[in-house]
Amino acid sequence: MRQHPKAAHFARAAGIVGLAVLGSASASTSSVFVDATATHVPSAPELHALDAAFVDVDQDGDLDVILAVEGDVNRLYINDGKARLTWRQGVFGKVAHDTEHVLSADFNRDGIADVMFIAEDDQIHQLFFGDGKGGFTDVSDRLPARSEGNGFAIGDVNGDRFSDIALGNSGKGARNFLWLSDPAKPGYFIDATRTHLPHVNDATQDIALADLDDDGDLDMVVANEVPPNRLLLNDGRGRFTDASGRMVLSVPLHTREVHVFDATNDGKPDILFLNLTSNAGQRERDPQARLLVNDGRGRFIDESAKRLPANDFSAWGGIVVDFNDDKHPDLIVGAIEVPGFNPLQARAYANDGKGYFKDVTAEVMPRTVVGRSWSMAVGDLNGDGKDDVFIGGWGTQARLLLRK
Repeated sequence: MRQHPKAAHFARAAGIVGLAVLGSASASTSSVFVDATATHVPSAPELHALDAAFVDVDQDGDLDVILAVEGDVNRLYINDGKARLTWRQGVFGKVAHDTEHVLSADFNRDGIADVMFIAEDDQIHQLFFGDGKGGFTDVSDRLPARSEGNGFAIGDVNGDRFSDIALGNSGKGARNFLWLSDPAKPGYFIDATRTHLPHVNDATQDIALADLDDDGDLDMVVANEVPPNRLLLNDGRGRFTDASGRMVLSVPLHTREVHVFDATNDGKPDILFLNLTSNAGQRERDPQARLLVNDGRGRFIDESAKRLPANDFSAWGGIVVDFNDDKHPDLIVGAIEVPGFNPLQARAYANDGKGYFKDVTAEVMPRTVVGRSWSMAVGDLNGDGKDDVFIGGWGTQARLLLRK
C-alpha cells in the first residue's frame, strides 16, 4: 500500500496488553450483528491492520486472530473462547515490517498451524512454524525470494497434498511467484515460477485459487492494479497457462481483492472483483464491484449491472459470508471514499439465492462500523455455531462483528 503515510511505530511494554473500551456497542441497531469491538478487541485506533486470519494457535478449541500490520509488528490476539481477544506481544518478533497479508497452513506437516505474512515496501516475507501452544519459530529463511508482495494464496496446486504458495507481486518489472512445497523436505519450498507460470509482468494485488474449469485441480485468478486481471488454468501438475480470454469484463479495473464462490447457486464458481478509483489518489477508474458469472461453458461474464448494488466508493477488502442463515453466500464489502481516503460505513449485500444482491446495510450493519475497512476474516469466534466477522482497518480501529 503506497501513496499515503505509513503507520507510526508505537512504544509498547512487554507482556500481555488488556482490553480498552472504544465507544458504545449499544449504538448498534443491526438485527444480525453486534459490534463487539468495544468490549472484545484491544484498542488500536491508529493501527494499520490490513488483514486477519482466524487460527487456533494454542489448540484450545477456539479460533485466535492473527493480524498483518503495515508499518508495525504483526500481532496475535488470543481468544478466551467467548471471542474476547487479548494481545500477546512479541510472538512474531519485535521488528516492524510493511506487511500486507497473512494466511495459515500446516506447511511442515506436523499437525500444527503455521503462519505466513507477505510484505510490500521492505520486501521481507515471513514464515513462522507454530508450536501448538501459541508460540512460533521464525523460519523465514526457507522462503525462496524477496519481493514487493501484495497478495497471495495457499493451496495444493500439483496434487501432492502439500500446501503451495502463489505470491502476487507489484513494482517495476514484477513477476508473480509459484513456490511448491518440497515433499522430500516438508516445510521447504521449490521455486517453480519459471517453469510453471506464464512469463508476464503484472501489478498484482490479490490471488485466488479455485477449480474454475471443473477438472479437479486448483486454477488461479490474478487481480491486478493495472489491467488486465488474469485467469490461469492448471494442468493438474501445477503448470498454469493463460486463459484470460474466458473472463469477459466490461471495463478496465484497478482491483484489490478477488473472491471465488458460487453466487448463483448453480454449483459452478463465479468471480467477484473489489475495485478502487485509485490508490488513494485522484479518480482514475470505475470502482464498481464486478461479479463475473460462470456461463456453464467455462466463460465468466460481467453481469454486475443487474446483480450488484451500484457503488461509487473504493473497496480494499470484503468477505463472503452467509449472514442471514438462508444457505446462500452474502457479501460484506469495505467502503472508503476516494478521492479523499475518507472512512465510510461497511456495506452488507444479501443474496436472493440466485446471485442477485440487495444492499441491506441499514438492517445488517451496526452504525458503528465506520472506518477505512481493509481485508476481513470470517469464522465462529465465540462457539455459538454462527460465523463472526473481523474487519481490518487502515489507521482506523479494526472491528469485530458477532452474530446475534
